[in-house]
Amino acid sequence: MLANGEIVRRFLELKHQVHPDVVSYIREQNDPSLIDRIAAGVPDDTLVISAEHIPGLKKVRDGTRFLVDPELEVIVGSAGTTGSVTGHEDAVHYFRDRYNNLSSMIRSRMTAMPIEALAKSPHRYRDEECTIIGMVADTRTTARGHRLVELEDPTGTIRVLFNKGRDDSFAEAERILPDEVLGVKGKLSNDGGLLFADQLSRPDIPINHAPFRSDRPGKAVLISDVHVGSNTFLEEAWNRFADWLQDSDAAYLLIAGDLVDGIGIYPGQENELTIKNIYEQYDVFAEMLRDLPSRIRIVAAPGNHDVVRMAEPQPAIPPEFTEKFPENCTLVENPCLLNLQGVRVLMYHGRSFDDMIGLIPGASYERPGEIMDEMLKRRLLASPYGMRTPIAAMKTDRLVIDPLPEILLTGHVHICGVTRYRGVLGVNSGTWQSQTSFQKQMNIHPTPARAFVVDLQTLQPEVMDFS
Repeated sequence: MLANGEIVRRFLELKHQVHPDVVSYIREQNDPSLIDRIAAGVPDDTLVISAEHIPGLKKVRDGTRFLVDPELEVIVGSAGTTGSVTGHEDAVHYFRDRYNNLSSMIRSRMTAMPIEALAKSPHRYRDEECTIIGMVADTRTTARGHRLVELEDPTGTIRVLFNKGRDDSFAEAERILPDEVLGVKGKLSNDGGLLFADQLSRPDIPINHAPFRSDRPGKAVLISDVHVGSNTFLEEAWNRFADWLQDSDAAYLLIAGDLVDGIGIYPGQENELTIKNIYEQYDVFAEMLRDLPSRIRIVAAPGNHDVVRMAEPQPAIPPEFTEKFPENCTLVENPCLLNLQGVRVLMYHGRSFDDMIGLIPGASYERPGEIMDEMLKRRLLASPYGMRTPIAAMKTDRLVIDPLPEILLTGHVHICGVTRYRGVLGVNSGTWQSQTSFQKQMNIHPTPARAFVVDLQTLQPEVMDFS
């Protein structure tokens, strides 16, 4: 099996640079002849060989869009659909559902065997290349600096060693998160108790994924983290935004959580509030929405500052707090999947940023786009269970990214970011709150008063600055 460095070197010998997606594809196919076939068909003026240059690889969409509502449809996450956790039995169903969904995505690209087969017949598979798919039960660094990961499937568990000398696989091994699902190719140790990893695969977005685009004009405005009630809420900037909306051609306004600052979210918060009654916070927010053009369809989801449970998925804001919201506002859960003129938008407030930034080497609040890429690679909005992100383990895992959206909208970190990963546009829309005392302590510098405008026909984003 060719290593990443060898694939890159052979393309350089042919006087071509190559995109990492193409390198991953060649490794998954385990076909070195692809290098020459790809290079032979590339135009002379090509700077970087990308997925579009792979022979026979055609961009495809994941099915036909049947629209119940041609304008706005809540596919997943309508108010009242979250349900509750009934007991520890649900957790078994929850992780089984996660494993089944994510492992099926990996199986579309590789054939795997049950872990139990390796444990029962280690001599049969000794020195042979084996492939398994499992959920990460534990991960640690050995005394010699290697990465040791325990993988579990419905049949058993096995330890997998990622050697620090294998640059192509070890870099990804360092980014392995608890409770994500992986595919691993490698060779079994003599006693069958350890798999030496050669290649790591994630559920990921297919390399030939093509996003859907609306067949008629329409623009969506994406924001989050308004934090009404805080003494750092930027009222003047919001008023400039509201005035701009009056004259804009926007059809939709999506708000990805933290509509208000809330009450008792952190110690000493009462000293940083201008509105200390939670009902009044939502009433003021409702008045702000009523001042916006009634022709705009508004979708509002909760975040960790809103008056709902912390555990994800979070239910929609309860009716007793939203009686004054305008009729053109649809309340949804967090996360939720929307259909805007056929374009799917996955809204997720983004509490899991805290866990992922703490666990992934080099990750930073300053670069939220990179974290959205990591979510899409894992096809999971929140991977680790039992850490800073509380997760309600129900019978199905609503945090699995399936089906694929055209747009992933997040918030929470208060810093604007935009990315495009394998056809999916990722947007973190910042905040409407200036730097808080907590952010000063953490040296986090927010980018407030921004709104992203996305053309649903082209999926091109434009950032508007109202600061």
